[in-house]
Amino acid sequence: MNWNNWLRQIHRWLSIAFTLAVIIIIVMVQEKSSVWVGLMALLPLTLLLLTGLYLFALPYATRWRGAGRSGG
Repeated sequence: MNWNNWLRQIHRWLSIAFTLAVIIIIVMVQEKSSVWVGLMALLPLTLLLLTGLYLFALPYATRWRGAGRSGG
């Protein structure tokens, strides 16, 4: 498995983890909750942001690198 496929798989599992964290937070908000419960979703969300930005920029970086090679 190459780097891009590995990162896509991580992104998919992080999205599942984030969804589960949000569901847990919604359930716990109905009861008395503390601040750490709200912060529980930040780790998967941060990792989703980073991997998502990488996956978003990947086609543009590939074209940019390809243009540099064919131009020379």
